[in-house]
Amino acid sequence: MSLDNLRPPKGAKRKTLRVGRGPGSGRGKTSGRGHKGQKSRSGGGIHPWFEGGQMPLQRRLPKRGFTNIFKKRYALVNVGDLAQLPAQSRVDEKLLRGLGLVKRQVDGVKILGRGDLGIALTVEADKFSETARSKIESAGGQVRVIGE
Repeated sequence: MSLDNLRPPKGAKRKTLRVGRGPGSGRGKTSGRGHKGQKSRSGGGIHPWFEGGQMPLQRRLPKRGFTNIFKKRYALVNVGDLAQLPAQSRVDEKLLRGLGLVKRQVDGVKILGRGDLGIALTVEADKFSETARSKIESAGGQVRVIGE
């Protein structure tokens, strides 16, 4: 067997049903849509959450709170995740993205204090927790807050 003679098994592929191709096809005239009505029209039909004209659930439920559009979202990175880096390296958002520790679009990076750090690093981030700051500095590293 080679790539040029691969075929799907018999009966695995069927021709698409061509509707509206005359009475002999069994799907002619109304093309299986029945007579008249909203669902027979092109572009017709109702959305899945339509409740027959009854007040829809999402409009019946009380609304609470609001979404702050100015909220800043930070990628959270723990000190323990930085322990895998070589000593004396400079850690910034670009390096963290390369390691896969920061993935989606965020407004900045915050370093948190979970884990242990035994090497000296220069860490540049937007925010630091107090425990993260003390662990980095006690390991002989430096903390640089960017964006101030």
